[in-house]
Amino acid sequence: MKQDIAIIRELAKQVAEAAASPRQEERRRLWRGLNGLRPERPMVMIDQVCWHEMNVNDELTLLCQDKEMRAHELALRKILYQSRYFPVDFVVEDFINVDKAITGTKFDMKIDDNILISDTANDVVSHTYNNQFENMDDLEKLKTPVIVHDQAETARRIALAEELYGGIIKTRVIGAYPYTSLWDPINWWMGMENALFAIMDDEDLIWGIINRLVAGWMAVIDQLEAQDLMAPPQSTIHCTGAWSGELPQPGHNPDNYRAKDIWAWGLAQMLSTVSPAMHDTFEIQPLVPVFERFGLVYYGCCEPLDYKMDCVRRIPNLRKVSMSPWVNVERGAGAIGRDFVYSCKPNPAFLAHFDEDTVRKELTGVVEACKRHGCPVELILKDISTVQYKPQNLWRWAEIAMEVVHT
Repeated sequence: MKQDIAIIRELAKQVAEAAASPRQEERRRLWRGLNGLRPERPMVMIDQVCWHEMNVNDELTLLCQDKEMRAHELALRKILYQSRYFPVDFVVEDFINVDKAITGTKFDMKIDDNILISDTANDVVSHTYNNQFENMDDLEKLKTPVIVHDQAETARRIALAEELYGGIIKTRVIGAYPYTSLWDPINWWMGMENALFAIMDDEDLIWGIINRLVAGWMAVIDQLEAQDLMAPPQSTIHCTGAWSGELPQPGHNPDNYRAKDIWAWGLAQMLSTVSPAMHDTFEIQPLVPVFERFGLVYYGCCEPLDYKMDCVRRIPNLRKVSMSPWVNVERGAGAIGRDFVYSCKPNPAFLAHFDEDTVRKELTGVVEACKRHGCPVELILKDISTVQYKPQNLWRWAEIAMEVVHT
C-alpha cells in the first residue's frame, strides 16, 4: 500500500506541474469564448480513445497492486499521456475529482444483451439487445429512480484522496450529473429494430416508456437538488470543452448547485433514419421540460442533424449541436449559422487507415464551411475504436488539426 501511494503521489506531482502551466488557463479562456459564441478560433478535443492501443515506453503500464489504487494511477497516466502526445485544446485541471457515493441516478433495469468481441483488449464490443417490453404490462418494470447517498463511503473516498493527493494537488468532491437520454435506454431495453417498429405498431407502449423516462429524469433532478447532490459545472460535456462564463448562474450556492448551473446533454442516435417531424414528436417535445431546467444544453451524437435543425432549435438553452461524419457539412453550417456551436465529429475511421491528405481535407472542409456561414466550430474526435495499434496516427491527427485551426 505504501508503495502504491508513493507511485500515485509522484504521478500527481507531474499532473500538478502540467496544470500550473499558463497554457491551461489560456485554453479555458478560448473555450469560454467559443461556448459564449465569441470564438477566436476553432477548438479541438480528442476523447474516447482506444487506450489499449496507446501504450508506448510503458507510459500506461500500471505499477500499483491494489485495485482502487490502479484506478487512480490509470487516470493520472492518461492525463499525462494525452498532455504529452495529443494535447490539442485539452485542459489539465488543477484538481482531482472525488465522486460522492451516489446511487439511483438511472433506472434500475438490467440489460439483456448478446456481445461479440473482436479484440479482447478492447472495451468497445458489439451488442444485440433482447426485447424486455412486449406489452403495456411491462411498463411496471420502470420504477422511478431513488437517489441514495452513502455518506460513510463518501467520507472514506475523501480520506483516501487526501492521503494520495494532499499537499500536491487539490481535491474536489462532486455530486452527480443527471442523465437525460430517452432513446439510448430504449435501445438497451428493446433493441433498435424492435423499438423502431414499435413506434409504428405500438405507439401507446412507446409513449408509456417515454413518459416514464421523462418523469424519472425530472425526479432525479429534484432529488439531487433537494439533497445538495448536484455536481458543479463541468469541465467537459460529452467530450467537448464545457468552460463557460454563464455557468454557474447568478445566485448559485457552491454547496448546493442546481440543474440550471450546469450543462445537460441529449442524443437520439437510433432516430437517425426517422423524419424530422417524428424526431420532434418522439424526442424533442418530450424532453423540453427537462432541458428547460438546465443552464446550457449540448445536443446530438452520431445521428445526422443537418436536416433536422428546425426541430433541434426548439430545445431550450441549446448551445452546441453535434454534426456527425454523416452530415452534409454545408447544409449543417447553414442551418446552425451564428446561433450555436457547430460541434464537428470527424470520422474516426480515418485513424485506422491513416492518410494525411484525407484527414486534412475533411477538417479544412468543415472549418471553411463554418467560416462561410459564421459558425462557431469545434473539432471533436471521439469514438476511436482502433488506430491499428499505431498510436502515432492519433498523434499526427492532432498535429494536423491544430495546423488547420491556426491557418
